[in-house]
Amino acid sequence: MKLDRVTLAITGASGVQYGLRLLECLVAADIQVLVLISRAAQVVIATETELKMPGATAEQEQFLTDLYNAKDGQIRVFGREQWMSPVASGSGAPSAMVVCPCSTGSLSAIACGASNNLIERAADVALKERRQLILVPREAPYSEIHLEHMLKLTRMGAVVIPASPGFYNKPATVEDMIDFVVARILNQLGVEQTLMPRWGDDLIR
Repeated sequence: MKLDRVTLAITGASGVQYGLRLLECLVAADIQVLVLISRAAQVVIATETELKMPGATAEQEQFLTDLYNAKDGQIRVFGREQWMSPVASGSGAPSAMVVCPCSTGSLSAIACGASNNLIERAADVALKERRQLILVPREAPYSEIHLEHMLKLTRMGAVVIPASPGFYNKPATVEDMIDFVVARILNQLGVEQTLMPRWGDDLIR
């Protein structure tokens, strides 16, 4: 079954470039993306990129639509307390959700089922409905608490993909390193990608 909608949450960990690149690739794959951007993530975007992200969700939606040349309605942005949005209910949420990057605070809240904001609620929905949930933490080092939360979430069915790029592809740029991680996420989602060849592809062609 072809994936046609994804929830993408961008939280306040360093590495917002991973989430933004993933959004770009999902749009290019003709997938509708329901985007949730935490307040901390907005600060990180302003710090780590040259993007001037507006504060209001409607303006963010238009900004990202223009930035990635998305179709009308292909990118939908929801605020932290928009409880009537599709992602807040099992009857309306997409079949897959990615939190990229995933702060350790968000990791903790999701592991404990806090649901204090829409990102946490959307992840809770994914877990309770046994849907695909991918978490991309970017932290170093990990404490015992972080590792316990990752183990707990993995046992619940989530997939944890640390933002740890490999080097066997001989990356020449920062963008190559970002694409390494994003390619792993797309592979998990079952989305065709050309960012990174699959291991051993050259031996079976």
